[in-house]
Amino acid sequence: MAELITTLGPKREDELDMILPHEHIFANFPTGDDLNCTPEVVVGALLPEVAKTKAAGVTALVDATAVGGARRADILLALSLAAQLPIVPATGIFKEPWKADRVKTFGQEGLANWMIGELNFQIDNTGVRAGWIKLSVADDGLMDHETFLLRAAAQAGRATQATIGVHTVKGRVAHDQLDVIEQAGYTPERFIWIHTQMEDDFNIHLEIARRGAWIEYDAIGDFRTDEEYINWICRLIDAGFHDHLLLSQDRGWYDPSQIGGGVFKPYTYISDVFLPKLRTAGIDEAIIRQITHTNPFRAYAR
Repeated sequence: MAELITTLGPKREDELDMILPHEHIFANFPTGDDLNCTPEVVVGALLPEVAKTKAAGVTALVDATAVGGARRADILLALSLAAQLPIVPATGIFKEPWKADRVKTFGQEGLANWMIGELNFQIDNTGVRAGWIKLSVADDGLMDHETFLLRAAAQAGRATQATIGVHTVKGRVAHDQLDVIEQAGYTPERFIWIHTQMEDDFNIHLEIARRGAWIEYDAIGDFRTDEEYINWICRLIDAGFHDHLLLSQDRGWYDPSQIGGGVFKPYTYISDVFLPKLRTAGIDEAIIRQITHTNPFRAYAR
């Protein structure tokens, strides 16, 4: 039976309700430096916000910070225990120079084994297992070392059934990644096109869904208007692809490079604002539950 791998242990689908599939707890994307921040500081700053998130109906949260973004599994664990909210950590590499350096240093086999180790055992001696693989690619197309890293991720995915989610701006690059994954012997059903909303051409959203992959609108409350997102969601429902859709906010987070962690953006926009708008638009509760519960569980569980 598939389970969601979290900081509070494996979770069955019937143990969970609403799941946010792409948020951040702790991250420093400009430099990737955690500045030796302590878990106690982050818990003190974020626990009230996470409590509000739980009160809004969220029962699990996927953290999308990988290596290169100041990933700290110990901080995720501490906050998760304090809030009693399961968090799904990521393995993988998010940005340069970490991507190119690790490809050069470890090669495909070494990178695949590293990801498998974090997915099956633990991250950085924390006792916390990774639940999925997070990567990124250049906006205009796959670079050679990114293709290499994606092949390593596909190898790790085959060994663990883990999902690969990739920060991807353009739809044609999402197609290219699916080609690489299929050629490496893995399946589009375990690929998430992170930041699908960045692609203006809705027809490409449909093309990727038809290939079996997940499309993720993960800037709900930002970037586009709610009306634009709702229009796309309704069109996906009409086309029969609401079972390939993920919704999240890409919000948070404690940034150790900012005073007091910076300005936190709440995780509650979808619950408080967007879901009522979906209901007003005529989307029934069964489909809303599919999108906010069943889909994210299926996308990440293994």
